Amino acid sequence: MRKSELTKGEIGEFYRGYIDRLEPEAELVPSLKSNTTDFIQFLENIPEEKWDYRYEEGKWTLKEMIQHIIDTERIFQFRALAIARNEPQPLPGFDHDIYVLNSRSEHRAIPDLIKEYKIVREAGIILFESMTVDMLKLGGVMNDINASPRALGFMMVGHAMHHIEVIKEKYH
Repeated sequence: MRKSELTKGEIGEFYRGYIDRLEPEAELVPSLKSNTTDFIQFLENIPEEKWDYRYEEGKWTLKEMIQHIIDTERIFQFRALAIARNEPQPLPGFDHDIYVLNSRSEHRAIPDLIKEYKIVREAGIILFESMTVDMLKLGGVMNDINASPRALGFMMVGHAMHHIEVIKEKYH
């Protein structure tokens, strides 16, 4: 299942920016696996003193950002599962700022955040591995946008890549 096989109707334009970060021939599960390794290695090399740093008033700390990524992965996985199981109801959006505000991530230990990310991502990989090609192509509606499970999987990879770029630019 390659990224180049995605059709325009499988995901809205806003989310395509995440998917466009991947090479056209990127395959879903191998991309999820390699991105997991790369992201964890990246996180493990961030100095401890940077994790509570805000580069600007009102911006997230790295702890908050990683919790946001974890929460978003869970939501993307749920959406992929619901669509793959032919859920007829449109899936709601979520306000990531409210999630971060209520996450208590400032009280989390860095190794625990990294561990949780790894476990959540591994659960997602297993989920996508369990889906047939037909399931991965099914369409549904999330946040008033058409989506397929495979597009959501590629979004997970692109979302992590996006945040690596933000961290490199704003936190180092």
